Amino acid sequence: MAHVDANSGLSTKAVHAGQRPDPTTGAVMTPIYQTSTYAQEALGHNKGFEYARTHNATRAALEGNLAGLEGGKYGLCFGSGLAATNALVQTLSASDHVVCGQNTYGGTFRLFDKVWRRHGLEFAFVDATRVESIAAAFTPRTRMVFVETPTNPLMQLTDIAAVAKRAHAQGITVVVDNTFMTPYFQRPLELGADVAFHSVTKYLNGHSDMVGGALITSDDALHEQLRFLQNAAGAVPGPMDCFLALRGTKTLAVRMERHDENARELAMVLAKHRKVAKVFYPGLPDHPQHDLAKRQASGFGGMISFVPGDGSLEAGRAMFDRFRLFTRAESLGGVESLVCHPASMTHASVPRERRLAMGFADGLLRLSVGIEDLRDLRADLEQALGAV
Repeated sequence: MAHVDANSGLSTKAVHAGQRPDPTTGAVMTPIYQTSTYAQEALGHNKGFEYARTHNATRAALEGNLAGLEGGKYGLCFGSGLAATNALVQTLSASDHVVCGQNTYGGTFRLFDKVWRRHGLEFAFVDATRVESIAAAFTPRTRMVFVETPTNPLMQLTDIAAVAKRAHAQGITVVVDNTFMTPYFQRPLELGADVAFHSVTKYLNGHSDMVGGALITSDDALHEQLRFLQNAAGAVPGPMDCFLALRGTKTLAVRMERHDENARELAMVLAKHRKVAKVFYPGLPDHPQHDLAKRQASGFGGMISFVPGDGSLEAGRAMFDRFRLFTRAESLGGVESLVCHPASMTHASVPRERRLAMGFADGLLRLSVGIEDLRDLRADLEQALGAV
């Protein structure tokens, strides 16, 4: 097994953490342990594996890999990002209170507002760009703060260290959705968060060919609780999906560099274009939280949102339908560039009045900038703007 420790670089951890050559054959890549059950050597004696919902060696390798990347003690993988979110919520009890950023992923909002509210949990959706707004929402029953930073799709930031300090003073758990930044650019646990959350589907996998979620923590008690829920509720990923994600994380560092490089250039193109009303990208100097972005992350990532023309649905549709190289699709974080219309796709479950109140125009478009040649991406972006 390659020597990897806490002092190893992230690129080294991405390739080696949590993995060792197969003890049977010496295979360098972790095998796909495609089995539902395991033979016992004798009554009450096994090789550490009993049933695949509880234990799978491919999944264990991915969990170790992601824990290494985020600098946490424990990684837990789930069948989707929402399954991971659901496991977090299941650590709570009826009448508990959660403070959540208002510009959260539509699926997270739907799960909190339409599902768990019916089971007695309470949620406050606040402006998470302001630490005071988060702290003001705390009640004696607040047990968790859940924030995305940057948010989807308005690219708003939360000061992780400041929120963790305020929350921990009252014994409140802090969860940070790090999907957009990945541990390559942002390290929530090192900034004080208790849990780093990921939709593994996105950048960690990076190839748009599996769905998964992950939670990384160093809290022993919380890990024990989450591990119990992972097994008890059973929302685990299959070994093939774990294998694909492990394949993806090996190139995380080089991919994220290219995503970031391309997005910075395209964000500047959009910021200077006369047919663009507003650009949401933390890497632009005029982003209201540009200084925070530089302080708590080492890059700006590959996600850009912008408002074409007058921000109307018609302006957004005209441009959306014109793209040729950017694929019109939901999701993000793959090597290919995607364009999304969040109001009708990823955030359709968020009421329109709530969206508009946040500055989320009907025609807003979101780009997941891939790793293609920059000149080709720029040409497609500029020709699509011609429809506005």
